[in-house]
Amino acid sequence: MEYQKILHEIIFEHIRKELSRDYKEIGINKEGEKNIAYKGQYPHMILGNHGMVVALLEIETDESITAERAKRWKELSGLGVKLIIMVPKNMKVKTTELIWNKSLMDKVSLGTYEIVIKMP
Repeated sequence: MEYQKILHEIIFEHIRKELSRDYKEIGINKEGEKNIAYKGQYPHMILGNHGMVVALLEIETDESITAERAKRWKELSGLGVKLIIMVPKNMKVKTTELIWNKSLMDKVSLGTYEIVIKMP
């Protein structure tokens, strides 16, 4: 579990840095924190520009992709803005199945990440 938490933090910070080019306002709620709400919910990131919320973003790890978590995605996708879910590349198929089962394919954008280590 500790490894998953560290991995989540690394991916979280990398994505935040990448998104800061496109979104001038990024609200942050790290796992277990409730700093900034959007319509009573606390997604990992609230992405905005010019005072408008444009998208919500959730970052998942291998262990966090579950049917229970899909219920949360359904709640977030019903808030009226785009929901982006970032998952490990090897979990894209499982996540897509969960999204289909919850009838969310038209409300969710799915992104992937992977860590690549190249040895000489």
